[in-house]
Amino acid sequence: MEPSPWVALFAVVLATALVLKAIPSRGRRRTYNLPPGPKPWPIIGNLNLLGELPHRSTRELSRLYGPLMQLWFGSMPVVVGSSLEMSKFFLKTHDAAFCDRPRFAVGKYATYDYSDILWAPYCAYLRQARKICTAELFSAKRVGSLEYIRDEEVRALLRDLRGAASGGRAVRLRDHLQMAVLGVISRMVLGKKYVETTEDAAEGGAPAAATAAEFRELVDEFSVLNSAFNIGDYVPWLDWLDLQGYVRRMKKMSRRFDRFLEHVLDEHNERRSF
Repeated sequence: MEPSPWVALFAVVLATALVLKAIPSRGRRRTYNLPPGPKPWPIIGNLNLLGELPHRSTRELSRLYGPLMQLWFGSMPVVVGSSLEMSKFFLKTHDAAFCDRPRFAVGKYATYDYSDILWAPYCAYLRQARKICTAELFSAKRVGSLEYIRDEEVRALLRDLRGAASGGRAVRLRDHLQMAVLGVISRMVLGKKYVETTEDAAEGGAPAAATAAEFRELVDEFSVLNSAFNIGDYVPWLDWLDLQGYVRRMKKMSRRFDRFLEHVLDEHNERRSF
């Protein structure tokens, strides 16, 4: 059985990278006073030490190397603080120096090239976006003025749960809570609900941007991809291969979310035209 051309290509790329890694660079290397840590392997760094539960693995490593240590996630250097003092150092004393985000693929493909609050780099744009959210959504006055929305959605949630549990049927609580939270956020941010529930479908009216099942699937896919370990994020020269297929899924999810947002924007523009 002949080997796949992709396997041969990957072997050539891997061999080339190892050769380039072994060739000493010209000139004097800069030396840094780095924290202690385990010696990294070529290409993968210390990823082999993380296992299925990284938080436990880093705890065990901190017992060997101390509360401040350096790891290599592929070709990405990572400093790990594992004590109260180190937490205060990173999150309070020098929070401005360590508050930036890594430029992962999910931020590029799923959040419009790092343009949302979750993945945007620390800059004037992010600070302005935070101020707008605080003033328009999270201020005490604004939260108080929208209390009626939360009350209505909680009452709707209880009605849905009562109807779903009639006859002693098992209820998947997660789905109902997810739709209740989505209803609150949608009405607070967009002014109405854009996801069609079973009750909405029975009442008729204007078509929604998505059904409840479609939007749950979209949210679940975003949650999976947002926390997925994409090897291209840590070994950049492998990014173009998309070995795990995550980038392809991110692009597909982004196109689906585009259709949802286009529906919202079109309806908003129609209301403004009247």
